[in-house]
Amino acid sequence: MNHRFFAGLGFLLAIGLTARLLSTVLPVNHLIVTVLLGLLIGNLHGIPAWAQTAVETHTLWLELGIVVMGASVALDRIFEAGSVIILLVIITVVATTLLIEFLARAVFTIHEETGSLLAAGSGICGVSAVVAVAESITADESRIAYAAATVIIFDAMTLFIYPLVGHALELSNTVFGIWAGLTMFSTGPVAAAGFAFSDTAGQWALLAKLTRNSLIGFVAVVYAFSYAQKTSSGTSGATKHGDTTPSHTVQWKFLWRSFPKFVLGFVGMIAVANTGLLTSRQLTSLSHLSDWAFLLAFAGLGLEIQLADFRSTGYRPIVVVFTGWVVVASVMLLVVQILF
Repeated sequence: MNHRFFAGLGFLLAIGLTARLLSTVLPVNHLIVTVLLGLLIGNLHGIPAWAQTAVETHTLWLELGIVVMGASVALDRIFEAGSVIILLVIITVVATTLLIEFLARAVFTIHEETGSLLAAGSGICGVSAVVAVAESITADESRIAYAAATVIIFDAMTLFIYPLVGHALELSNTVFGIWAGLTMFSTGPVAAAGFAFSDTAGQWALLAKLTRNSLIGFVAVVYAFSYAQKTSSGTSGATKHGDTTPSHTVQWKFLWRSFPKFVLGFVGMIAVANTGLLTSRQLTSLSHLSDWAFLLAFAGLGLEIQLADFRSTGYRPIVVVFTGWVVVASVMLLVVQILF
């Protein structure tokens, strides 16, 4: 088992190192090349059985890279723009969620559960939000798969579109990073797109994105109470006979269970690094560790992107998410440019 795991890590590392080599002759950042190379291998040849376990750890490497990267974030930067970013995050999450709910239910008449899962995935943190909200409203498994596949399609698409748009519009590192962190879906693609643009953009992107991620528990609880209220109003007779409605099972501990714990590590690392406890040599070592962790994470991310998802998802969820994303991303780009 251990031999297979380390062989799998070697496989991820080989993809990353090959991408680094290719990026010296291609006008594309090595992180994007890493994802593309993984995508090609995963779709043309599949993931080798002996590497599967290691590939499945790519989210852990991503979280490690994010936590360690906190050492390079300056507190004065957070204090300078922190309150503005928090406000922008709240506005973006609320606007995206409500817009996609409206489009799904009133315009394209998609089942309300699917619409809610699409709204959560688009507004918060991709598939993680889809799963968290699905758990809170006890969604049907087929609708979970439908929503998750749609979100993954946009993860793959925006990962490459954002850097292209950013360079075409000559956005500053700060504007691009905050914009990507506010409007892209999942943390992995946000990090890849941000750091592909520049290190500074990557830091801003993760700062905005992790702030969004921290709202996942609150949004899941809001959905849980909303759906529980509908259920209880429709089954009041059952409640009188002693049956437990979903509203009784919703507890605030769900906030903690849904909360992405690595965000706390990221904040803790920022605090430690800005107290002066770490030497410049230690900070450099942590920076290198973050780079290698991201390399493994994005190799695994590319391997798990399956083009078959594009064929298995119907057009209406894609149109709903696409419409909502274009509107919110366009508006927030203008807002971020004005503010930063």
